[in-house]
Amino acid sequence: MFTRLGLPEILILLVIVLILFGPGRIGKIAGELGQGIKNFRDGMGGKKEDEPQEPPQPPKE
Repeated sequence: MFTRLGLPEILILLVIVLILFGPGRIGKIAGELGQGIKNFRDGMGGKKEDEPQEPPQPPKE
């Protein structure tokens, strides 16, 4: 049913979303979505902001 979305259908959906939320709210939602994606990618990579980024020290003999 939704597998054949063309350009006219996508434009209609975007206009409806713009009417429902308004341009200011859409910008805020897009920013939050981008931040969430960034946080997800950082989490998948194992990057943690709390840990210091120092190389491990070799063991002392």
